[in-house]
Amino acid sequence: MPTLLPLYPLPSPCVDQMESSNSSISVSLKLLVDTKNRRVLFAEASKEVVDFLFTLLSLPISTVIRLLTKNGMVGCLGKLYESVEELNDAYLQPNLNKDSLLKPQSTVAGANILHLTYNDSTAKKFYVCDYCNRNISNRSGVMCQNGNCRPYNRSITTEVTYVAPPEAAGVASSEEGYVKGVVTYMIMDNLEVKPMSTISSITVLNKFNIREVGALEEKVVSLGMEEGLKLLKASLECNAVLTKTFLGSKA
Repeated sequence: MPTLLPLYPLPSPCVDQMESSNSSISVSLKLLVDTKNRRVLFAEASKEVVDFLFTLLSLPISTVIRLLTKNGMVGCLGKLYESVEELNDAYLQPNLNKDSLLKPQSTVAGANILHLTYNDSTAKKFYVCDYCNRNISNRSGVMCQNGNCRPYNRSITTEVTYVAPPEAAGVASSEEGYVKGVVTYMIMDNLEVKPMSTISSITVLNKFNIREVGALEEKVVSLGMEEGLKLLKASLECNAVLTKTFLGSKA
């Protein structure tokens, strides 16, 4: 069913476009690796990395399937997605758009780890009624529901361009997203997140019974589009997510 909205405010960009974003952008995180057992004990990460991880919780399952590709999905949800793709429109309810199932919109409130959010060049198209200029839709040709337009079957056909609002003056980027930027965060191999501290680090070493400090190695890695998708896939398959993503170990 097409969505009719007032002309303003326009909806914000959604995570739906993340697969076509700029893969050259990345952020870094520091891993503490147990070289003896070839595993990541934990990662020291910034706000941007934590925001990205929390963003994964907001992704619709169909978006996850599309990002990982149907054949790469665990279980049979990929086949369900493919069924909707291949189903002839003649079997669908009138005015139903397949994209409402295959590409649902999920707005991320400022959690922009840029390489995994959206690309304005592929932003969703919107159309406005060229008679009243009050109602818009995400589909061209929909009948306008304005009282002055409806009796005359006025349709919404004029394409309009979404323009993202400029960042509010005085609002630092660290105030966006989900967590504060003044803190360094600890991310465990199973993606458990907590504020970083000396005590928490020692606790982790004791938990894993680390006795040979010489076996520990610090490794700085980049989290870009490729690594982000590997991390997403690994999070659905195992508990040793960082180890599998950055060390290539099977867990």
